[in-house]
Amino acid sequence: MNPEPDQFAVIIKDLEKHFGTFVAVNRVSLEVRKGEIFGFLGPNGAGKSTTIRMLCGLLAPTGGTGTVAGYDIVREAEQIKAHIGYMSQKFSLYEDLTVEENIDFYSGIYRIPSKKKAARKEWAIDMAGLKRHRASRTAFLSAGWKQRLALGCAILHEPPILFLDEPTSGVDPLSRRTFWDLIYEQAGQGVTVFVTTHYMEEAEYCDRLGLIYRGELIAVGSPETLKTQLMKEQVVDVQCERPQDAMEYLRDTEGVLEVALFGKGLHLVVESAQVMIPIISETLTKREFAVSRIESISPSLEDVFVSLIEARDRQEQRQIGVPP
Repeated sequence: MNPEPDQFAVIIKDLEKHFGTFVAVNRVSLEVRKGEIFGFLGPNGAGKSTTIRMLCGLLAPTGGTGTVAGYDIVREAEQIKAHIGYMSQKFSLYEDLTVEENIDFYSGIYRIPSKKKAARKEWAIDMAGLKRHRASRTAFLSAGWKQRLALGCAILHEPPILFLDEPTSGVDPLSRRTFWDLIYEQAGQGVTVFVTTHYMEEAEYCDRLGLIYRGELIAVGSPETLKTQLMKEQVVDVQCERPQDAMEYLRDTEGVLEVALFGKGLHLVVESAQVMIPIISETLTKREFAVSRIESISPSLEDVFVSLIEARDRQEQRQIGVPP
């Protein structure tokens, strides 16, 4: 049974955005349930920010249809803006204002009733852990504190949907983890969170993911579904000395489909790990690479994404007649 439309916070069908002859978003269709954390994952330039700006009513689509919080993304952009929170990677804060002054400014932008302003300001300061910094100029805050302040400003008006565009870009790993704790709190209160990221570890925190590449949505599903159902090939983890040099030899080994650096080692995509592990070992030993480990492993999200991208590129090359 298909869920009813009112169970979805976001519905888009064949969404497109062209800039001249460049197609930034190419016929993207997806549905985001109310209350879920939906991650939009892809490399820089894949079309994530362009898509999110169309959903927030900040950019008019070239084609396609969609609704956000029940409002049409083409005809009702202003109503959408009133029912969402939006936070970009630049944080949209005023550096010359203090923490309190930034919150006061956004209270006015969101037309929060006078009788609620003081309570909402205290809530935002407390949520962001900024009590000691409330009178500090925003310019003097660390990236992590600015990030939390920006989140507080984005949800002052208690929106049902929160759009976060690369919200943890440029902040340290501890601040990223703390920020995700805040996102979980919002989702736990029923807020729908739509977040773009290129960090694979952040993608694991999402209920569902959409993988976008060159403006096209190439896969949608939970992290577990993507890792267990979308990749037919197997992954071999290789730990050896000089992995970057070893990579060049392994690329030319028959039966190795893809090779990528992964941490201090390599991940190889093969059709059969059982067949290829002895061949990989022999290839490296012949060329005098000291090998500490070769084993078959479950694919990571990064493995899945690389595999899907490679498959998409091969398909495109076949379509234009380029030999693989």
